[in-house]
Amino acid sequence: MILRPLRSGMLGAVLAGLVALPWATPLAAQELIGAYTAYIGADDLYNSKGARLSAPWQVLRQDRANFHEFGIAQRGDEWDPVFGDVDNRALMERMVMNGSIEPAAARNIMAGGATVFVRIFKGARGDFVRVSVSR
Repeated sequence: MILRPLRSGMLGAVLAGLVALPWATPLAAQELIGAYTAYIGADDLYNSKGARLSAPWQVLRQDRANFHEFGIAQRGDEWDPVFGDVDNRALMERMVMNGSIEPAAARNIMAGGATVFVRIFKGARGDFVRVSVSR
């Protein structure tokens, strides 16, 4: 899986800032390429046609589409260097499955009203995300 390059020069500045943070130190065969925080609101629980989403990766993907494409953001939503590209958002399901999300975190995402912290990695076995959730 290959992430499409960003169309802006901001990626270098963002990555340089992330590398300076202690939690951003890459592990063996992993490279942190971005991170963001977002609040999962009611708008994120439904797709663009108004249908209720049924999986946490769908909600995470819709949150990023709302933020980057539709200009819908809740307090706490942050920019990320990866999911502004529609093709990268389409990879969200596989990235969640290749990464980690606790069952309780998945339930909180599906209920809405939760804050997610998503770390995006490039790894030896493919790109993946690690999702943490708080209420």
